[in-house]
Amino acid sequence: MDTLDYFGQRILQWRLGASTFRAWPEIGARLMDWQIALAGRPPRTVIHWPAKPDLAQPAKIRGGNPVLFPFAARTFDKGDLGFWRAADGVRRPMPMHGFARDGQFALRRADETGFTAVLQPSAAAKVAYPYEYEFSVTYAFSELSFWVHFELANHGPEPLPWCAGHHFYFRLPWHDGLTRGDYALHIPAKKAFHHAADGHLEPEKNFAPDASFADPSIVDLIRCRLKSNVITFGPKNGEENLTIRHGREPVPQPWAAVVTWTEDEKSPFYCVEPWMGPPNAPEHKNGLHLVPPGASEVFSVEVSVM
Repeated sequence: MDTLDYFGQRILQWRLGASTFRAWPEIGARLMDWQIALAGRPPRTVIHWPAKPDLAQPAKIRGGNPVLFPFAARTFDKGDLGFWRAADGVRRPMPMHGFARDGQFALRRADETGFTAVLQPSAAAKVAYPYEYEFSVTYAFSELSFWVHFELANHGPEPLPWCAGHHFYFRLPWHDGLTRGDYALHIPAKKAFHHAADGHLEPEKNFAPDASFADPSIVDLIRCRLKSNVITFGPKNGEENLTIRHGREPVPQPWAAVVTWTEDEKSPFYCVEPWMGPPNAPEHKNGLHLVPPGASEVFSVEVSVM
């Protein structure tokens, strides 16, 4: 593990065999990028990071893996965007994707295998989510893969709601001369939805487990009812695929979600995002998790190169 100065900010770097990982633990517990150089193959970027990011606005950086906590995407209260209502009936504000992706974290551990960072809630975060808790992010790196674990520990007297997620910015395409149409993904889902303007989930009937990244219909598509926790994508010839393992159980919980998104057709990335549940979980309750008082819950995801 190395410590680097990155435009005036302290970041960490790991070199493990063919892989190089960089992270910014104190801001958003942010994995920045993943580069890999396999013998006999040209070096490639697995997780994208822009060349000139605006470090003053981490939430707006299109790259790495923003941490979506306590809720992924947009929340609504009775159709009003940017709010949520807990079991106590109080209406509270909630930013898009929560407040962790640009939040302050304390580095608890950093060694040759990875790091653990603990969220330090701001005053605004305490208004939006006024609970007694500890939220930590742990990365465990290896040569051709990594695990990332979100852990929420409830130190308060009432059940703690959450529905967190990842926002991996995968480089696409990652071969010279290829386009998005040369890459495909496989998500073994039985149901799919789009998030409507008022917050409800609109079923999408015309979808398939296999899709091309050139297909515009998969942008902002939310897939649920996964038959397996293994998601794969890569070149259509099947070489150099990437795999996401959505949790440790062979079959995830019914409302566990995978979201696919990109900014536009020219973006150098495509996001494949494993979430604990779909957007607006506090309102419709699908995929909403409750951590009992005195207990904790872990959401784990693995990303690997095949």
